[in-house]
Order: sequence, then structure tokens, then C-alpha cells
Amino acid sequence: MSGTGWIGELELWFSRTGSTTRLARRRHIGPLAVQRPFYPEEDGSAHVYLLHPPGGIAGGDRLEISCHLDDEARAVLTTPGATKFYRSDNDGSSQNIKINLGRSAVCEYLPQETILFGGAKVSVSTEISLQTDSIYLGWELFSFGRPAAGEDFAKGSFRQRLNITRDGVPVYYERFELPTGASLLSDAYALAGRPIMGTMIFAGPVHENVAERLQTALGDVGSGVFSVSALERVIVCRYLGTRMSECKMLFGRAWDVIREMGIGKRSVAPRIWAT
Repeated sequence: MSGTGWIGELELWFSRTGSTTRLARRRHIGPLAVQRPFYPEEDGSAHVYLLHPPGGIAGGDRLEISCHLDDEARAVLTTPGATKFYRSDNDGSSQNIKINLGRSAVCEYLPQETILFGGAKVSVSTEISLQTDSIYLGWELFSFGRPAAGEDFAKGSFRQRLNITRDGVPVYYERFELPTGASLLSDAYALAGRPIMGTMIFAGPVHENVAERLQTALGDVGSGVFSVSALERVIVCRYLGTRMSECKMLFGRAWDVIREMGIGKRSVAPRIWAT
């Protein structure tokens, strides 16, 4: 524990042995850990659950997670439950994710939702480093406040950064900042009073008809807004709405389509999602 909060570090190394991806090495400091990998897929992909036993992130806490995938390794990373950032009167809290992929490696980073309590001061950063033919598929789902409990995020602040490079060259970058007291939560050009926001990124081979396939699979998107952008070797899906259950349902459908078209296999949900 630091002077102002907990510091948690987790570093994972994955390697391909025969037809199976193994968790070859791990290192952790503080309140971060992993369970043993599960193998529900025929291609030997390792399903790994990232654990944060304290259950929530308080002011001053800092989480650092690094994952390294050797050539041809395949891993699906998720969490057993929601990540919670609590209110902070002083220091902010942060979570930094770094994922480095070797040649022909595939990483899917699919954490469950992040709940930002009212008054939380949060910084989230995700950096993905790809080789020429490696593939990344990941999402981040955020709840600004706790709508079901009638709690908003008016007194909180939030910064998000996502950076993806391929062979050292940037292929996708975005930054979002919500300062304390900002009207962006309610402004029509921003969140428009919708406290649930999700982004899914696929960096890999893009098929020309992916938008049409997604539209067919998604059907009625309910009360939220869902968009798909097909860029050069990058697909971006976004959700903005009022229900996390709706967001997760739509992203699950989109994941199935993009996984089949971009990775060549149907989705296999981690077992922890059913508990």
C-alpha cells in the first residue's frame, strides 16, 4: 500500500505450446491476481479471469496490468464482475492496461462493466501493441453513476485514453475527458442524459459487409443508440443508452459476428459470465 492508496500490479506472459496457449509466467504485486486458465475452445485459447479481491477501487489506488502474448498465442481476458471506482474527496484513482501481441497472436479483452460512483476521480488508459498480422478485439463498458440507485455522476471526473499501434505505427487513438461539473452528461451533442457508454474495437482484417452483418444480427437496439464504423483494418462499435443489460446484450451479438468474420470462429462466452 502506498501513502495514499493501494498499488496493484499484474503481469502475464502467454506462450503457444503445440495447439494450446499456456500461461507461461505471471507476476503480481498487491491486490491483483488470476485464476488458472480455462480451455473451452477447440483452438486452445486460454480464458483467463483477472481478479481484484478488494472489489472496488478507492481514491489513490492505482492498478497496472500488462499482458504479453508470444507468437501465435491466443487469449481471452475477462473479469468475474463489475469494476467499481468509489467516490474520492482527494486523490484520484487509475487503471492502466498494456497488451503486447506477437506475430499471429490473438487477444480478446472483454471485461465486465466499470461502474463510476458519483464523486469518483478516474483515469483509465489502454495501450495495445500489435505486430503485422496479430489481432485485437476488446471492449470497455462504463456506467456514469448508478442509474438504478438514482445516483448520477455530476460531481465526478473521468479521463479515458485508448491507443493502438501496429508495427509501431498508430492505427487508432481516442481520448475522452469529462471534467467535474461538466454539462457533457446532459448536453445533446455529448451523452444527452444517457449514462451508459460502451466502445468495442476490432483491429484486424475487416470484411466489406461487416456493417450489414452487424445490422442484421443486432436487430432492434431498443432505447439506446448503437453505431458501427468500418475503418482501415479497424472496426469501432459504440453504444450510448440507459441500461447496462442492453449494452452488454448488443455487444455480445456484435462480438459473435465480428469474431466469426475476423477471427474465424463463433463466440464462446467465458463460464464466469453465467454465474
